Amino acid sequence: MFPVDRPRRLRRTPAIRRLVAETSLEPRHLVLPMFVADGLDSPREISSMPGVVQHTPDSLSAAADEAVRAGVGGLMLFGVPRPEDKNGQGSMASDPDGILNKGLRRLRDDLGDSTVLMADTCLDEFTDHGHCGVLAADGSVDNDATLVRYVDMAVAQAESGAHLLGPSGMMDGQIGAIREGLDTAGFADVGQLAYTAKYASAFYGPFREAVGSTLRGDRRTYQQDSANRRESMRELDLDIAEGADMVMVKPAMSYLDILRDVADASPVPVAAYQISGEYAMITAAAQNGWIDRDAAIMESVTSIRRAGADIVLTYWATEIATRL
Repeated sequence: MFPVDRPRRLRRTPAIRRLVAETSLEPRHLVLPMFVADGLDSPREISSMPGVVQHTPDSLSAAADEAVRAGVGGLMLFGVPRPEDKNGQGSMASDPDGILNKGLRRLRDDLGDSTVLMADTCLDEFTDHGHCGVLAADGSVDNDATLVRYVDMAVAQAESGAHLLGPSGMMDGQIGAIREGLDTAGFADVGQLAYTAKYASAFYGPFREAVGSTLRGDRRTYQQDSANRRESMRELDLDIAEGADMVMVKPAMSYLDILRDVADASPVPVAAYQISGEYAMITAAAQNGWIDRDAAIMESVTSIRRAGADIVLTYWATEIATRL
């Protein structure tokens, strides 16, 4: 009689499980999203994301240094202007003295090329209406007028020291327009992490607090519908053709099927963003004693890697890197 197959033999001890693990998680795989806000005297906690703050320039430098020392692979910076500095064009996004560009310069001066400095290339934090682009007379987002602003913003971020830009607005043609603008301005070496598959998700709520969003309405006319899968591959083809250096799936945890599709087809590295709502859910459940916080963090990020992400943006990046 043949012996019974026993897969459990390879699960018996931590050492055996580590030896045969199919998916690895290393600090270099992680990117830390960070918020720097104008007009603060001290870091401001984000109530819906316990443990995450809006930074002052000084606290931004300290937290960035801690992340880099822990081995985190990169930093993604978001700027939070003062409410009175917002307008319909999002002017502070391309102003050299805008908070995001000042934050980028500070981190590049501090860290040089010791990490990958990334910038959120989107207008939503800077517009008084909270949309990711310029509005037309009827209140819709004007795709082509928005591209002009994205190019201005991209060049300003490149001048401020960003290594990679993260166009997240889901405008048609944004990667190609930014690529042409960067090349014309002499920044051919600055890359783009394209937000290729960004869905209109209910899980962005805490992020809107984090950036002081003034959004009225929703973004369903330009972000992807959560019911759709095939269109992500169309978006991937377009972004690659326009010159994307990396591509992104966002959110991560509710879209692991999309992440797998993109990873299987992409000729460039693939990132996924464990977004604010995903962070908040795990944190809230752990605070209520319903789940093991540390185990849930590691399981969730490992699952994103398992689904095909080469890079994971997570607010736990420094903590995870320190634990690995």
